[in-house]
Amino acid sequence: MIRFDQVHKRYPNGREALAGVSFEIESGKLAFLTGHSGAGKSSILKLIALIERPTRGQVIVNNRNVAGIKPRGIAQFRRQIGVVFQDHKLLHDRPVMDNVALPLIIAGTPKREIDKRVRAALDQVGLLGKEKSRPLELSTGEQQRVGIARAVVARPALLIADEPTGNLDPDLAREVMQLFKRFSEVGVTVVVATHDVHLIESFDATRIVLSEGRIVGGAAA
Repeated sequence: MIRFDQVHKRYPNGREALAGVSFEIESGKLAFLTGHSGAGKSSILKLIALIERPTRGQVIVNNRNVAGIKPRGIAQFRRQIGVVFQDHKLLHDRPVMDNVALPLIIAGTPKREIDKRVRAALDQVGLLGKEKSRPLELSTGEQQRVGIARAVVARPALLIADEPTGNLDPDLAREVMQLFKRFSEVGVTVVVATHDVHLIESFDATRIVLSEGRIVGGAAA
């Protein structure tokens, strides 16, 4: 579960990215953050992942107030969160297997378990058999799927994605969104920031519409 209660975020240069934002996303739901560039979507994701902290207000993630998390506890907190980026952020000199395994290696997971879970994650995104391929040998859509596999390989309770379909054509974008929908159907809370309103109109999901750092619309599924 995610809850924002009158959250403000002001940066040192004086720019107010969020102003009194309040919303709630239930566990296991798919939610879309929409709005123009600079509306505050990425700021919300950064607060959820504890990349940044709010200036004022409360941010609750999985029933925990992030304000109470000390710096030494941030890494442990983030292990429950999978993150998908628009530009994939893959290691191009490493095969797909190593890219997807990275969160498990960092967590100290045994090698045998890593191999099993990486293959399961690749199977979920339709890339089983691509373990030895290098990212640059894959299409843009396949690279994004590798990024999603890496985000879910540690079986996180929460998956967040920042403009994950921004570089994809409409058909591939819909396929990626369908993947996120499938993850929510098995109990993962999924929050996707996107400006592509037309793409998400066909999905039954919570929608939070932002403008100038404020919520200006949205409907809960």
